[in-house]
Amino acid sequence: MGKATREAYGNALAKIGKENSDIIVLDADLSKSTKTDTFKKECPERFFNVGIAEQNLISVGAGLAAAGKIPFVSSFAMFATGRAFEQIRNAVCYPKLNVKVCATHAGITVGEDGATHQSLEDIACMRVLPNMTVIVPADEKETEAVITWAANYNGPVYVRLGRAGVDDVTADDYTFVPGKSNQLKDGSDVTIIACGALVGPAVEASKQLEAEGISARVINMASIKPIDSEAIIKAAKETGAIVTAEEHNVLGGLGSAVSEVVVANKPVPMEFVGVQDTFGESGTPKELMEKYGLTANDIVMAAKKVVTRK
Repeated sequence: MGKATREAYGNALAKIGKENSDIIVLDADLSKSTKTDTFKKECPERFFNVGIAEQNLISVGAGLAAAGKIPFVSSFAMFATGRAFEQIRNAVCYPKLNVKVCATHAGITVGEDGATHQSLEDIACMRVLPNMTVIVPADEKETEAVITWAANYNGPVYVRLGRAGVDDVTADDYTFVPGKSNQLKDGSDVTIIACGALVGPAVEASKQLEAEGISARVINMASIKPIDSEAIIKAAKETGAIVTAEEHNVLGGLGSAVSEVVVANKPVPMEFVGVQDTFGESGTPKELMEKYGLTANDIVMAAKKVVTRK
């Protein structure tokens, strides 16, 4: 198990912050948890704690962007996208300001903090906004690449980050490109398209399926918006069946984004691994991933089911 993506975010932010004096970091009294305190130690004069005031967090970020700075604003995903949705919509996306909303503690792996803190709706909320780019990195290396890219991109970005450690799946020479996916394994019987914390289990699932004679292609779809339509259509044509896997409600997230491409271009059977339109609860990340059906075994079962529907 590798580092949590929130840790990779903090390290990447500190690194690029030292290189670019226009980068300003804002946090809502959670810098030790979001790991923006790593940036604070390196560049204290460009770090601001706005307190438990997420709407103000986004608004201040918008003002800094309007003044030519590159603000990275952070809080837990539940509060960054939930409490401050109006500000993200009207103060950032509508004027297309250069604000990077990097939200940590997304998904069910927040664990013991429970349902109130487990954001299972944030991808849906963010990808519906015009001008917003939505990225869900899978591991440490991809997070570093995404944050480096975001600092050089002019426009609103939402980066979804996690609390728990995740499997390392990204090659050393990886470069993030928005709208492009990363195929981790080729296959001919079914395609597993995953993001974030479910990419590692997707790779594991492909190995289990291979042992049972099922050839599974694995695609890491970190770029949710823009999405890699070309790779999705190619997978639909070549494998004839798709499984999506995400640490998010099955409504509105990666699965919905992929199905929109599939139904418009090459309809094939699909199955959706994710939280089945319910709230989470308190527990360890491992317990919750198992209870809510977000494991490699769940992906294997979905793949077997979708293959029978071809």
